[in-house]
Amino acid sequence: MPLSRRTLLTTLPASALLALAAPLRARAAGRPPIGPRAHHPVLLANTLAIFAGTAESNARPEAAAKLAALAATARTRLAALDGAGPGELFKGVPLGTSDTNLNASYQYLYEIALATRVPGLPGALDVVDARRRVVDALALLHDTYYGDQSTGYYGNWFHWEIGISTSVSRTLVLLKDELGSRRPDLTGRYIASMDAYLRNGEDGDVDLDSRFHTGANLADITANRILQGAVTGDDARVTKAVADQLTVYATVDPYEPRHGVTDGFYADGSFIQHASVAYTGSYGKVLLTRAVQTVKVLEGTGLTDTAGLVAVVQGWVAGGFAPVVFEGWMMEAVKGRGVSRPASGYSDVAAVVEAVVDLSGHATGPDATALAGWVKYVRETSKAALDPAVFVSPVSVARYADILADPSVPARDLGEAASHTAFNAMDRTVHRRPGWAFTLSRGSDRISKYEYMSGENLMPWFQGDGAHQLYLAGQDQTLAFGLDHYVTVSPYRLAGVTAPVEPRRTIPELYGTAWYDNPERGFTSSSESQNTYVYFPRGTNSLSGGASLGAYGTACLVLGDDAAYAAKRAGELPDDFTAYRNATATKSWFMCDDEIVVLAAGVGDPAGRAVTTTLDTRIAAPSDPVTVTGRLRNGGAWPGGESGRNGTAPGPVSWLRYADAGQGLAIGYVFLDGRGHGGVLPTVTLDTVTRSRRVVRTANPDTPVTKRVFTLSLDQPAGARTLSTAYALVPHSTERQLTAYQSTRHPLKVLANTSRVQAVEHHGLALLAANTFTPGTHHAGPLSIDGPASVLVRTSPDGTVTVALSDPTTRRRTVSLTLRGRWLRAVSSDDGVRVRHTHAGTRVEALTHHTHGATLTARLR
Repeated sequence: MPLSRRTLLTTLPASALLALAAPLRARAAGRPPIGPRAHHPVLLANTLAIFAGTAESNARPEAAAKLAALAATARTRLAALDGAGPGELFKGVPLGTSDTNLNASYQYLYEIALATRVPGLPGALDVVDARRRVVDALALLHDTYYGDQSTGYYGNWFHWEIGISTSVSRTLVLLKDELGSRRPDLTGRYIASMDAYLRNGEDGDVDLDSRFHTGANLADITANRILQGAVTGDDARVTKAVADQLTVYATVDPYEPRHGVTDGFYADGSFIQHASVAYTGSYGKVLLTRAVQTVKVLEGTGLTDTAGLVAVVQGWVAGGFAPVVFEGWMMEAVKGRGVSRPASGYSDVAAVVEAVVDLSGHATGPDATALAGWVKYVRETSKAALDPAVFVSPVSVARYADILADPSVPARDLGEAASHTAFNAMDRTVHRRPGWAFTLSRGSDRISKYEYMSGENLMPWFQGDGAHQLYLAGQDQTLAFGLDHYVTVSPYRLAGVTAPVEPRRTIPELYGTAWYDNPERGFTSSSESQNTYVYFPRGTNSLSGGASLGAYGTACLVLGDDAAYAAKRAGELPDDFTAYRNATATKSWFMCDDEIVVLAAGVGDPAGRAVTTTLDTRIAAPSDPVTVTGRLRNGGAWPGGESGRNGTAPGPVSWLRYADAGQGLAIGYVFLDGRGHGGVLPTVTLDTVTRSRRVVRTANPDTPVTKRVFTLSLDQPAGARTLSTAYALVPHSTERQLTAYQSTRHPLKVLANTSRVQAVEHHGLALLAANTFTPGTHHAGPLSIDGPASVLVRTSPDGTVTVALSDPTTRRRTVSLTLRGRWLRAVSSDDGVRVRHTHAGTRVEALTHHTHGATLTARLR
C-alpha cells in the first residue's frame, strides 16, 4: 500500500515537534546534576549495535562481506600507521597544514577502533594492541595538531565542527573503557576542544539562530553531542542535543521560518540546504541517514516520541525521496555540486535504501510493508546491483536480506507509475510515466540557479535555467547521465538550456583559488557574500513555478540573470569580481502521457550576442551505433540519413528521431511550429568528445572520458531578432508515431506561444494547460486567465471539469480564471477556492496567498 505523501508530510507539524522538544530543553536549561542516567547505557549500546553490529546480525552469512570489509579497512589503516613518516600519523597523509588530512586521520582511527568492537570479525586482529595504538594516536593528534585552537580551524569549517567531531565522538563511544583506564583525562579534553571548535555556535553549543546550524548540518552536530553526553554522563548535553535535533523534523514554513531557517523539508516534499539549494540527493540523503540513526540511538531511552519521528521521516521518503529515484538512480536535479563527483546515482541511492530498511523496522502495519516494498522495488528495477556491504551497519545488512526474502512483501514503488510532482518550493519538477521519467531544474530569486563550492561543479552556470534530464527505463543511467555527462557535454549546451555564446571561466581560473578572496569587502571562504554571489547565487527572476492536476502538470520559467550580475551592474561588487549576463527567454513545459511539450518565446539577447537553445543532449559510448533520422516539412528525409551526419536542416523540420541501438533506446523530437522557429533551423551535431573528469571538479582523478555527444539545438546568430519555438520530446518513439503528430487529426495543439501566454490543448486527454507571465487578462482557448498564473483544466468522461491553479511567482494573493460561456456548479474544492458565475461564464478564484506555489483545485459540473 503506497504511503500518502500529503498525509505523512503533515503527520507531525512543527508545533507538535516543539512540544516534544520543550520539556527536554527546559530540563537541559535547568542544568540537572551531571551524572550517569539510566538511558545513557542504552544510548551507548544502541550506538555500538548500529556501527559494529550485534552477535546475532554478524553471525548471518549475508553480513560476511560487510565484516570482511571492516576487517580489511582496519588492517590497511594499521599498516599505514606502521609506515608513517615524519609529520604523519598515517603514511601518505601529512599533517600540519591540511584540514582534509587531519579529518582523514581521525576517520582512520575510528575505523581501527570500530574493528576492535565488531562481534565475529574475521581474521586475526590484536584487539588490545589496536585499541592501545588508537588511544595513543588520539593523544598525539590532540596534543600536536588539534588541541590548540589558536593554530587550528584552517581550511573548511565543516571538518572542524562536524567531520572531526563525528569520528572522535564515535571513537570515544567505542573505546570508552580503554580511555577511562589508560587516559582518563583525554575524553574530557576532546569534548572541551570540540566545544571550542564549534565557533559558529554559542558558548560551545548549538545556536539555532546560526546559519551553519541547520538541516543536515544540525542533525550531524546534535548526533555527535548526544554521544558525547552519553559517554561522559552529561545529561544536560544529551537532552539539549535531542531537543535541538527535533527542530530539524519540523516541516519548513517559508512564511514563518523558525530561527530564520529555510533549510529542511517542505510541505510539497522539497528539501533545501544552504537556504536556497535543491538538495534532496546530497544533504537530504545525509539528513535522512542521520535521522534514522537517531531514531535507532534513542530507541528504548524514553527521551522522545520516536514513533512520531518515524512518521515524519516516512513522509520524507514517500514525498521527497521516492519521486527523485528512478530505477535505483538518484536524479541529478537534486544533487547540487554533487553532480561532479565520481559516485554514481546508484551509489547515492544505496544510503537511502539503508535508511528505509531500518525505518521499515520501526514502522508498523501497512506503512512498514510499503517501505519494505519500496526497498524491494529499487532492488528489482535498478540496473546496478546494490551491494549491502556498503551499508554502515551490519544490522541493516541483515534486515535488508530479511526484506528481500520475505514473500509477503510485494515489490512496489511508493508512488504511482504515472505521476507528476511539482517541487515548487525548490524549483524542481518530476514527471513520471511507465518507461521514463523527466526532471526539470529551474532557478529564481528564491532558489539558487546552481551550486559551486570547494572546486566542485566548476562549470554550473546554466544548470538551473530549465535544464532537463529524460531518463529511459531499462537503461544503465551511468551511460547517459552522472559525472561523465557533465564532463563531455558542453556546459553551454545542457538539454533544455538557452545560453549566450560566450566563453566563461571557472572560479579557480578567475581568481586562482577555490573562492573569491577579498576579506575587506566581506568575501572569505564561507561568508554570506561568498554564498550569495559565488557558491549558490539565486536568480533575479521571480516567475518560476507550475501547476499539477493528477498525473499531469505544467511548469514555467522566465530566464533571469543571477544575483551576482545584478549586484555588479548596480556597483555593489568590487571591480575585479567577474559576473556574466544571461540570455532572455520565456518558457513552458506541458507534461502529458506520451510527450513533454516545450514552448519558448522571446528567446534572444539584449546585448546582441549569439544565442543557443539546446532542445536535447544525449551521450553514448563511442562504439554505440547511433542514428539520427527525420522528415522535413516538404516530405524530404533528414539529410543526415542513417549515418546521423552533423548539419543544419535545409528547411523546416517535421520531426527527428535519435536512436542508440547499443543502449536500446530512442527519443523523438516533433517540431510544432510550422513557421520554422522564426527562420532558425534545427542543427544536429554528433561528435566524439574526450575530456578529463577533472574539468568539472579539481579533486577528481585526471581520467579521460570519451563519449559520442548528440546535440539538437537552435542557433541564433549575433544580432538576430528574438525567436519562438514549440516542440515535443517523445520518449521511446517510433517513426510512425512521430509522423502522426503532423496529422491534422492529432489531438495535440499549440494554442498560444508568446512572452505573455503559452498554452496547449490535448483533445485526447481532454486537457487544456496554460501559463501566463504578465499581469492582466490572457486568453487561451475558452479560458480567460488573470496572470501571472499556471492552470490546467480537464474534462472527465462524465462531464466533470477539474480546474487547477497555481501562482508561479509565489507572491500573488489570488489567481483566477473564467471558463467563458459555461455556467458550472462546484462539486468540491480546496480550501481557499471560490466558484461563482459571471456574465462571461464560470469564474474560479483561488486564494494563493502564502501557498508557496502549491496547486489549488476545484471540481465543477
